[in-house]
Amino acid sequence: MESMDAELDVEAVRILREFSTIAVVGCSRDPAKAAHSVPAAMQAAGFRIIPVNPVADTLLGERVYRDLTDLDGPVDVVEVFRPGREAPAIAEQAVRIGAKALWLQQGITSSRAREIAREAGLAYVENRCMAVVRAVNGIRKDAG
Repeated sequence: MESMDAELDVEAVRILREFSTIAVVGCSRDPAKAAHSVPAAMQAAGFRIIPVNPVADTLLGERVYRDLTDLDGPVDVVEVFRPGREAPAIAEQAVRIGAKALWLQQGITSSRAREIAREAGLAYVENRCMAVVRAVNGIRKDAG
């Protein structure tokens, strides 16, 4: 288990260093929720955030898409703020849209989503907070 944790930590840092466009499935309208504050923190660090939420129109100043398959441009990372049982279907969509990585936020795991992502060649992280990994490693995409 420890080697898998270490592998995920290395992969998490690599993803954030290499990629900058993040589609956030389950992005929340509620600023008190991690599904809002984490993407906001990533956006503040210069990452491009594309919110995916079935009921909102604008989040974090960005147009909201109902579903990953509705996106009209390329995505590097699909970050998931949905229950683990929904992760396999999201993983399949991430593969379909040509994402390069799938990231399940802290508290979310799915062996099936991991399998789908890895079989398709996507980088994969689960049970890690993207904002914490970014902050601890000092990764930014802006000039600041």
